[in-house]
Amino acid sequence: MKEDPSSKSIIIREVWANNLEDEFNLIRQLIGNGKYNFISMDTEFPGFIYSPKVDYLHLKPSDNYDCMKANVDALKLVQLGLTLSDASGNLPDLGTNNRYIWQFNFRDFDVERDLHDRKSIDMLHRQGFDFKRNVSHGVDSFCFSELMLRSGLVFNSSITWVTFHSTYDFGYLVKILRRSHLPTSLEKFLSNVRELFGSNVYDMKYIMQYSNALVGGLEGIANTLHVNRVVGKAHQAGSDSLLTWQTFQKMVKTYFPNNEVQKYAGVIFGLEVASCLEVDISGSRYPAVVNHKVTRCFRSHPSISDRSVHVASIQNQSKSI
Repeated sequence: MKEDPSSKSIIIREVWANNLEDEFNLIRQLIGNGKYNFISMDTEFPGFIYSPKVDYLHLKPSDNYDCMKANVDALKLVQLGLTLSDASGNLPDLGTNNRYIWQFNFRDFDVERDLHDRKSIDMLHRQGFDFKRNVSHGVDSFCFSELMLRSGLVFNSSITWVTFHSTYDFGYLVKILRRSHLPTSLEKFLSNVRELFGSNVYDMKYIMQYSNALVGGLEGIANTLHVNRVVGKAHQAGSDSLLTWQTFQKMVKTYFPNNEVQKYAGVIFGLEVASCLEVDISGSRYPAVVNHKVTRCFRSHPSISDRSVHVASIQNQSKSI
């Protein structure tokens, strides 16, 4: 009798400096076999130190971007969670009796010297964060970027990304992968996101508006849909990435049973733009594709074999923006 994959326990694979390369080798193999093409992510960072210059009722996408850029440029990523899944919702078992998700712990942020929001730090402490261990044993973001750019996670049009309110998630990853402050304009940022992560990006916070039923944050939406957290705690990136994936699956099944959710791919909540013209990292211009109520600057993406060229291009671009 075939074993039910869902009966296996889920383990969070903690990634530190000493096992970073080994864990990326595992992820590269999983992506390379073409099975685990769905990735859900979440990040944890030291709060917000800048607020929008206009009231929230009058915020435009460019205002949201300017505020996010100010915070991301000034602050440092603490943790990244990744959940890999196949089309049936199965997590990788790596040939064991368990299933696995990943949690990357970064060393860059030092609570003793770096800017942060005190309330956010206190909250992360309550959720079990050991900031001293992160500094002494955590992943260096430079090493992380080197490995992620060649992992198959980016520059890969076969990957589908699932997120919840992911403006800051993508902000921190673009900053790390470009090794530079974020671009000055929203359009250039969206171009970077689509070059790196593709057009199959689903932000639940944006999509749930079209359910005509769901409101609130991730935990509240999960509760509404009767999705339980099965491992870890809230505000731990690995656990939240899994909850995001499982909640997304339930949302699609409940409110978009005929796969209508595809209409809402490629839009990040709060950064919806009315019109734009994509500029790729080599300088070529691609007309935006109008779909649904916003313009989503889609373009084709390089094959996996072309990654080395685009890695160099992404890194060189940071010098000119």
